[in-house]
Amino acid sequence: MTKTWSQTDLLREMNQVVEGELNRHLSIAKEWFPHDYIPWSDGRNYDGLMQGEKWSPEDSGISDVARSALIVNLLTEDNLPSYHHEIATIFGRDDAWGAWVHRWTAEEGRHGIAMRDYMLVKRLCDPVELERFRMKHMSEGYESAHSGELLHSLAYVSFQELATRVSHRNTGKFTADPMADKLLARIAADENLHMVFYRNLLGAALQIDPDQTMQAILEVVKQFQMPGTGIPGFQRKAVEMAVAGIYDLRQHKDSVLDPVLRFWNVFELENLSPEGEQARTELAAFMDDLEKQALRFEDKRDMLKARMASR
Repeated sequence: MTKTWSQTDLLREMNQVVEGELNRHLSIAKEWFPHDYIPWSDGRNYDGLMQGEKWSPEDSGISDVARSALIVNLLTEDNLPSYHHEIATIFGRDDAWGAWVHRWTAEEGRHGIAMRDYMLVKRLCDPVELERFRMKHMSEGYESAHSGELLHSLAYVSFQELATRVSHRNTGKFTADPMADKLLARIAADENLHMVFYRNLLGAALQIDPDQTMQAILEVVKQFQMPGTGIPGFQRKAVEMAVAGIYDLRQHKDSVLDPVLRFWNVFELENLSPEGEQARTELAAFMDDLEKQALRFEDKRDMLKARMASR
């Protein structure tokens, strides 16, 4: 009979794995400085206290879609205090788990700093609107759909960190701004290392408690939402980003879900209980349906682009 692990027991059992992954992370993470990526001499005063020039869309030199994507990515990073609270509550502040929580938070903190400085210096967005968005988004806080659940949370952040990496990387390219592209590529590299950390932990959990972990993976994949869902106007911006190919259903499946599920070897894993097998069967069916949805979306997008090109 397969042992069912409590969350407390799992935390203790995995502490050595966390310590090993933390040491690996620290050995390969590269130090970098947000100020290095900001063209400070390009900046000029805004209106208001500094009596400079009021922001205008013509200042930015980027498309409306690129601006929307930058705002979504930045506001997603802004909710870091809520994210820290989530993982600190689940993982705790003791031993290797606590060391990782604080290290991860410190690394993530650079992202919002660097993006905001760049966007304001280069006048890529309305600073008043951006601040109002930030206040509204952060005032609502963030709570994941699986708050307090270790396995679900590890599964979620494994996918979410990779999704954020894809979104940052594609947004940088889409701006057609070489330095913005370079900055977002640097941020995306951090996100990738964070994904690897969480992905490896969840892989270890699959070996310790495959049935509960498989069920957690299924529920997270089926219910997945990006952490920026609560951003003002998120749905409209998300559609714009999807139509532009910055982050769409195809990328979510092929570049986020598929590679992580392959790494965990979920469809070849042995010794599952009937409950674990049922979860895996549901997961396979869901992924098949997601492929059909992605194809339908691509067809609609192609038709839309064809209509626009013919005008």
